[in-house]
Amino acid sequence: AATWIMMAAEGPFLAAIIARLPDATYNLAAYGVAFALAIVIEGPVMMLMSAATSLVKDRISYTKLRNFSRVLAVGTTLFLLLFLYPPFYRLLADGALGLPREVADLTYGALWFFIPWPAAIAYRRFIQGVLIRSGKTRLVAYGTAIRFIGMMMAAFTGYFFLNIPGAFVGSLALSTGVVVEAVAARFMADSTIRAMLGGDLDEGPSVEISYREISAFYFPLALTSLIGLSIQPLLTFFMGRSVAPIESLAVFPVIVGLSFFFRSLGLAFQDAAIALMGERFKHLPELGRFAAILALVTTGCLALITLTPLAQVYFLTLSGLTEELTRFAVIPARIIVPLPALTVLLTFQRAILVEGRRTHQITVASTIEISMVAAMFVILGWGLDLVGVTAAFSAFLIARIVSNSYLMIVCRRIVKEVGATP
Repeated sequence: AATWIMMAAEGPFLAAIIARLPDATYNLAAYGVAFALAIVIEGPVMMLMSAATSLVKDRISYTKLRNFSRVLAVGTTLFLLLFLYPPFYRLLADGALGLPREVADLTYGALWFFIPWPAAIAYRRFIQGVLIRSGKTRLVAYGTAIRFIGMMMAAFTGYFFLNIPGAFVGSLALSTGVVVEAVAARFMADSTIRAMLGGDLDEGPSVEISYREISAFYFPLALTSLIGLSIQPLLTFFMGRSVAPIESLAVFPVIVGLSFFFRSLGLAFQDAAIALMGERFKHLPELGRFAAILALVTTGCLALITLTPLAQVYFLTLSGLTEELTRFAVIPARIIVPLPALTVLLTFQRAILVEGRRTHQITVASTIEISMVAAMFVILGWGLDLVGVTAAFSAFLIARIVSNSYLMIVCRRIVKEVGATP
């Protein structure tokens, strides 16, 4: 949970930095768009940590998954460079996303700072998986702390010494953080990697694993991740073509950062629930009670900020938004108060599905969610002419409720099949 909180703190911190630099509205909007695109581009490498944790058992599997991760790193980097090809970018920004020219230009510049992003994330997630496999999970948390420090140093350098737009500062800081973390992970894993290559960590006789088998294992996981990560760019597309597009794009990353800070605790719960579930869902009741408490606490904290005068303190004083942008931010922030609780429920449901070997249902639920996001935004944003950011978060909340409801039915059926208490 501490690791997730450190990662979640990046968003509010960088939004506060950008909001205090010139042309804050345009730069916040551009940073949000650039980050959304970078997230989608990194989507194919996100599950390398899970793959390494599961598959790396000896020198052969380490070498092959390392080669596989390098191919993904090169591929995602080339895909990002395609986005930076001016004719393609203009087609994307002006046509598909419909960005205002000022935002589109800043976004283009910000994307250049993300060039190291996909490869660095691919490498460090692969290395972190190896560390987890060898039982050195504490080093992963240390790496996250190093990343946060590197990100802060880059952000302060950009703020105080570099005469560049705020969107560039945010992108530079994020990229610096992940590169520093990747380098740190390699140093921390040096002895583990040498032992792995030397055969000292082999778990029984070596079993040849083919690249076809790695692909068959990995790509369903990557698809689920990619579907989930596509929601933010999808909402960016819709907001760019709705009421108050610039203001909506500007406050979007600020609200996402606030929400994600509390949702991160729920996201951290998934791995803990998988590890502690026990055979035949033995510890399901205890985990369920803990999940209920966690859901109430995280949603209660978000409600305390957004539904009280603390909202003005957070958006005006801490985040540095103008009074006009704060008015745009308060309503959608209040709409998503239930999201931390729904995130805890989602990760608890996913843990049940993993333990029940029904992971394909996670992909189905993610597909339902992104489809509902699109459908509800069309109704709310284009049909009812709600402000873009309000329509976006309303659509997201409704879609998550539908996804949770579907998984609730599936999970109850799985638990009943093994005779556990639902």
